[in-house]
Amino acid sequence: MHINVITKYAPVAVLGLLIALGACGTDSEETASVEDHPLSGELNVAGSTTVQPLAEVLAEAFEALEPGVIIIVQGGGSSVGVRSAVDGTADIGMASREIKLSELQENPELKIHTVARDGIAIVVEPGVTVDNLSKEQIRGIFTGEITNWNEAGGENLVITVVAREEGSGTRAAFEDMIMDDALIADNAILQPSNGAVRTTISVTPGAIGFLSFGYLDDQTKPLAVDGFLPTEEFAASGSYTIVRPLNMVTNGEPEGIAAVFLEFIMSEDGQAIVATEGYLPVR
Repeated sequence: MHINVITKYAPVAVLGLLIALGACGTDSEETASVEDHPLSGELNVAGSTTVQPLAEVLAEAFEALEPGVIIIVQGGGSSVGVRSAVDGTADIGMASREIKLSELQENPELKIHTVARDGIAIVVEPGVTVDNLSKEQIRGIFTGEITNWNEAGGENLVITVVAREEGSGTRAAFEDMIMDDALIADNAILQPSNGAVRTTISVTPGAIGFLSFGYLDDQTKPLAVDGFLPTEEFAASGSYTIVRPLNMVTNGEPEGIAAVFLEFIMSEDGQAIVATEGYLPVR
């Protein structure tokens, strides 16, 4: 539900975090200023499974500052996030892609809050010997034109393509930046989340897929694209170009707890959490 509070309360969340971190004093005047404006209520956040783990960490930090607030974070995909914000089943929707023009035209009150940027890494099963692909080669693999790793400089091993399902923000961003209107092959193994893609690739010989930077670990092997590895440094410099926005959306200007939570996310401390979780801050 929406809880209306005065907008001047928003900076108090940041003050509370600074107090919690010991960055400022805790004398009675400061303590009183936080306690004078307590927040209470429930905030529902839903959508992108890429944004979900980041939102969960941010929610945990916010709840530590505001014990009266409960934030429920659910997945479902970017399209679900936009719809949930529009129809009111979520106070904030999450989308790991650009918001579509059609979505904005159909819902002119929709407000976009870009809270971070995220790279999309091309990853393979660790046994694959290829280390670098061009965007053209990636497109050829995902369309099914290239079916064996020996066609891309590797060993004689059949390629298994793993991708996200329709409605995924990660898939939509990948298609926009790599596929150039070409279609992902019909025989691709489709999975409902970044975690499921990662697991499938890790146990499937010759498999390839795409993952949010936030899901990179030693279960899969990231490939360089046009000579640049998917690192935060190369993404921030523009050398690694498969980068997309992570958005939170509201139906109209955010109010109450939603407004304060979003302001916390965009604060210096919120953006520090973004960086710690492996994403690219926007401030």
